[in-house]
Amino acid sequence: MATSAKAVRFDDDSMWVQLDDGRVIAVPLAWFPRLLAATPEQRAQFELSPRGIHWDALDEDISIDGLLAGHGDLTHGRAVTSA
Repeated sequence: MATSAKAVRFDDDSMWVQLDDGRVIAVPLAWFPRLLAATPEQRAQFELSPRGIHWDALDEDISIDGLLAGHGDLTHGRAVTSA
């Protein structure tokens, strides 16, 4: 069974993801320019799925496998819009 996100929270610099296996991981917001540029209200509008975290309004999808592998935003060619 794959690990999935149970909860997500933010501080000024990081995204904290609580996993269903009990681990909590933190990643810098700088890894995800859309989240870094978003307001706290926009960051709070996410959906959890078995495989990751999705922000419809920000056009952002983050896989748990990618976070565990240490990957940030892999869409280098996509334009980032500021909030």
